[in-house]
Amino acid sequence: MKAILNGKADCQVLLFSATFNESVKNFVKKIVEDLFVKDYNQLFVKKEELSLESVKQYKVQCPDELSKVMVVKDKILDLGKKVGQTIIFVRSRNSAHMLHKSLVDLGYEVTTIQGALNHEDRDEIIKEFKQGLTQVLISTDLLARGFDQSQVNLVVNYDLPVQYEHPSEPDHEVYLHRIGRAGRFGRKGAVFNLLCNDKDNMLMSKIESHFDSPVAEITSWESEEDFKAALKTAGLL
Repeated sequence: MKAILNGKADCQVLLFSATFNESVKNFVKKIVEDLFVKDYNQLFVKKEELSLESVKQYKVQCPDELSKVMVVKDKILDLGKKVGQTIIFVRSRNSAHMLHKSLVDLGYEVTTIQGALNHEDRDEIIKEFKQGLTQVLISTDLLARGFDQSQVNLVVNYDLPVQYEHPSEPDHEVYLHRIGRAGRFGRKGAVFNLLCNDKDNMLMSKIESHFDSPVAEITSWESEEDFKAALKTAGLL
């Protein structure tokens, strides 16, 4: 922005961002007022509202990390074949790699997208998913926003989203965008939140409180019938 100002002071400057949290707003305000003018215009798109009409949320208590993998494999992916495509959100690249390897080793065909991939590889993975060539996509929050695919009916929060600077606090906006990947364009959708310790339950409780929206609990992580019932309630079976 300094280079723009130094090179051509008499110009109109537009600044765009997919998201504007408070820290970004404060940064932009300081830069604009320091370098340009005190009087400027701001336009914000209205935040997407959490809708329970088309997407049903569930939480699943898992004893440990291994049981989370087994839930994904034996319940969600096996049943998911009948209802559409699935996106599994993880918190980090390491988690993405670990889950991808675990599922592939168990014989499942999944693809993974995360920030370390180059642009061409990411574009190819997204293209194949949009064309329906792949049914299960593991992703960091790279695809939490702005990715619309009508065939995605299941979203799995393998890891709940947390604030980067305050990892003990949930990132409500990212959670909202994640679950918004299911049930696009008026279709039905279901979201499964996998919880396996006190921190996960605390994060989930804060998310429920923030949105004033209790999330139904799957009675047993080992019960296929409970998962079938959840998908039936969501209108997917």
